[in-house]
Amino acid sequence: MHDIIIIGAGTAGLTAAIYACRANKSVLVLEKITYGGQIINTHKIENYPAAPHISGVDFANQLYNQATELGAEVEFAEVSAVKKEKSSLVVKTPDETYQAKAIIIATGSAERHLGLPNEEELIGRGISYCATCDGNFFKNKDVVVNGGGNTAFWDALYLADLAKTVTIIHRRDTFRADEALVDKVKAKKNVKFITSANIAELIPEDGKLTKIKLDTGKEIKTDGLFVAIGRTPANDAFKDLVELDEQGYIKSDETCRTSTEGVFVAGDSRNKPLHQLVTAASDGAIAATAAVEYINQERN
Repeated sequence: MHDIIIIGAGTAGLTAAIYACRANKSVLVLEKITYGGQIINTHKIENYPAAPHISGVDFANQLYNQATELGAEVEFAEVSAVKKEKSSLVVKTPDETYQAKAIIIATGSAERHLGLPNEEELIGRGISYCATCDGNFFKNKDVVVNGGGNTAFWDALYLADLAKTVTIIHRRDTFRADEALVDKVKAKKNVKFITSANIAELIPEDGKLTKIKLDTGKEIKTDGLFVAIGRTPANDAFKDLVELDEQGYIKSDETCRTSTEGVFVAGDSRNKPLHQLVTAASDGAIAATAAVEYINQERN
């Protein structure tokens, strides 16, 4: 029996582990692949307070070391199911069954990829899925944003103040983004639009993205491509445990409590307006504090 089991060893999960350990709770972190989460793919972090220019790998290593030095156990296993029983929460992996007084789900979400050849190799070499993370690397350069929803248009609005030109490519002739947001982007003189087109090919040169080819046959030179076609939360294992929204994110309140007593959520797996490193850390601290309070109340 652990006090708290945290599912996911990204920024949210490891921050939760730090706060829970400092509250003198026994903590087990279960991680499917490797610690650090999506941030390990970032070559340089420039938007995290007081830690400019740190690499994603270094950030993840420091966070992991801090959590384990405080006493958090980390095991690498995929969680297949979580069930609520009368006296505890039961967490199952293919090889083990664990029990906890509270759990924190911090499995995150992943940006949808285009699924094109060369895409994975060009991540960080011209392809990005986060304008606020990587936009600063494209000052006074020509960039493309792929997508037609709010995320794509917020990305375009942000990039328009940094890049030389921004071209929005969308597969339909109308946009899903809010009309007011679309109007703001259209007011930017350096933003162009290509509609009713899909990106069909990514063309690199010397290991970096230099062109994209559309299914219309048109080729566009670009220094960077920002893909904003949606995210996929990793919450399938919890769909019978907690309430999800229409996109599959876990519903929660401001204290990161879910619809199930004793179950909390932190990071990109929960429904919230901003998915960033700093908000993941914030969620981890809030969720751990709420879980500790829950355990203490149950004990009394």
